Amino acid sequence: MIRHVLFIKYKEQATAADIATSMANFEKIKSKIDGIESVEWGLNNSPEGRNKDYTHCVFMTFVDEVARDTYIPHPEHEVLKAQLGPILEDIIVFDYAI
Repeated sequence: MIRHVLFIKYKEQATAADIATSMANFEKIKSKIDGIESVEWGLNNSPEGRNKDYTHCVFMTFVDEVARDTYIPHPEHEVLKAQLGPILEDIIVFDYAI
């Protein structure tokens, strides 16, 4: 299995509706691309103040590296990125095998 973790910092002008749409798109992608076992996301609520302005995390689990590697260039992933791109200030992507 592969865990695919995204830490997202949105632009100041990103609206609540824009952010909700991007999170909904992440949730829907599981049903559109084979090999995605789970998708969850959350809003930072750590009291430590060490999130460096990254407000959201998306946590995806792929059945294997092949599934993750299929996801990256997949047309549905490109649709998700097209919506996210204009409202994205920065993103950290971290993958690891479990």
